[in-house]
Amino acid sequence: MKEVSNKLSFAQMEEEILNFWRQKDIFKKSIDERPKDKPFSFYDGPPFATGLPHYGHLLAGTIKDVIPRYKTMRGFRVERRFGWDTHGLPVEFEVEQSLGLNGRHEIENFGEGNFNEECR
Repeated sequence: MKEVSNKLSFAQMEEEILNFWRQKDIFKKSIDERPKDKPFSFYDGPPFATGLPHYGHLLAGTIKDVIPRYKTMRGFRVERRFGWDTHGLPVEFEVEQSLGLNGRHEIENFGEGNFNEECR
């Protein structure tokens, strides 16, 4: 039997638990051991496409974490999928640079349809 110290370190205990989960690949097993014929789909939306994180993101993130965990504990096979959406901004930026355009006015002169086609 393991002796328990009277000086507990919750940080150390958490680190030990996390290491155990990593070494044994517990998270993956928690999905793999659930029946494939009892799925619960959960697709998480994109992170922070419109600005810096704030309290609302924390609240939504907590909810989006709790629901899949709960469903997993209820015996469902919940494979988490994360989306990514930046509303096309990186593509638009690269196309704007490659065409030598600078700002909305030049894009409008180039033609929005033409610009959209270049982005595709």
